[in-house]
Amino acid sequence: MNRILGITALVTLSVLLAACPGKKAQVKPPATTGESVASSAGTTAPAADATGGQGKELGGSGATGADAGVTKSTIYFDFDSSEIRAEYAATLAAHGKKLASDRTIKVRLEGNTDERGSAEYNVALGERRAQAVKRALALQGAAPGQLATVSYGEERPTAEGHDEAAWAQNRRVEIVYLGGR
Repeated sequence: MNRILGITALVTLSVLLAACPGKKAQVKPPATTGESVASSAGTTAPAADATGGQGKELGGSGATGADAGVTKSTIYFDFDSSEIRAEYAATLAAHGKKLASDRTIKVRLEGNTDERGSAEYNVALGERRAQAVKRALALQGAAPGQLATVSYGEERPTAEGHDEAAWAQNRRVEIVYLGGR
């Protein structure tokens, strides 16, 4: 119970801080997809795309064929961590709001890791990451029946390299919209 209250407080505080007026930091234009940018902690993280890190537009219908109605967003994680970074609070709030407003929408939260660690450890870490995103979306109003989780561990890398830039792109949860009922 205390953990849920703590997560709720963190997400709420992050959203409020993001909405606060004040001195704005200079923002570098987004890098092209696949590039890495340095974070304030000195680690590298994948650059956000032009949609602010949300992948395709929420609820967009740009997909065709078997993927029609499916949209994705990606939440990236630090090494060996399942803690959601504050920079994703607004993204998760938007997804939570969309799910809360239409209970027929279902999503699959796909947890992924980089190649380091044993296969068993990475499957468990991918599951912890997917569950963290699931809890955050539930706190934003999504119903449990709308949220499914799966962990692919290290089995579905988006970047094939063996360096920090590639690993940073592989430490993620993808939010995949499956459509209604």
